[in-house]
Amino acid sequence: MNETVQAVPDAMERVIIRTVKLRKVYSQKKVETVALAGVDSEIYQGEFLSIMGPSGSGKSTFFNMIGGLDSPTSGRVMIDEVDVAQLTAIELAFLRCRKIGYIFQQYNLIQYMTALENVTTPMTFAGLSPDDARNRGMELLDLVGLKDRWAHRPIEMSGGQQQRVAIARSMANLPTILLCDEPTANLDFNTGQEILEILKNLNGQRGVTIICATHDHRMLDICDRLIWIRDGLIDRVARRDEVDIQLGSVGGEAS
Repeated sequence: MNETVQAVPDAMERVIIRTVKLRKVYSQKKVETVALAGVDSEIYQGEFLSIMGPSGSGKSTFFNMIGGLDSPTSGRVMIDEVDVAQLTAIELAFLRCRKIGYIFQQYNLIQYMTALENVTTPMTFAGLSPDDARNRGMELLDLVGLKDRWAHRPIEMSGGQQQRVAIARSMANLPTILLCDEPTANLDFNTGQEILEILKNLNGQRGVTIICATHDHRMLDICDRLIWIRDGLIDRVARRDEVDIQLGSVGGEAS
């Protein structure tokens, strides 16, 4: 296995997420499966990071761990130097609500709600007034190009439009971190490219730290770094300019 160096992007020095000896073991019928085998990593404020790896590599588990969506068997996940595993359920809910936005492959929109209602629901939980929530919701829908579709429900929108609504919703409480789980997987090429441009703009213009678990090699055109996971460990870390895309595979030396 290659020695991993964290390859800090230029002008990005503050660590926003850190994992220390992170392990996750799943047990079923007395059979243990090691999904993560002791991962040390650092993710920097304001960077665009892609997490890649083959099926069963531990990529999705790592993604869920750093987003507070699952608990480690051992080791630590530190977000702004706070150990997520030590938080109470209420504290963890507050962290997810205020600091982290989530974008999922399946959109996860509430079907009976309009686009605006989907976007403003997290704001309600955060205590924003109805008028302020509506104003921010319309601003976010405008940001993703859907201001004129605010009254449409998911069934009345295409997959790309639904993902745009999901992106707007993920920004509802102005998070500093966006976690994106295969955000282009269910979209055609052109629509996927539009979604990538929106994410790139959020990162570049608003300084949001974006972390994508993906198989989409187009992500390499816009990410700052790539973390490649294999067999429950980080196999290599590379900056964008150190990675080559060759015949559908990711090549290049680890940094």
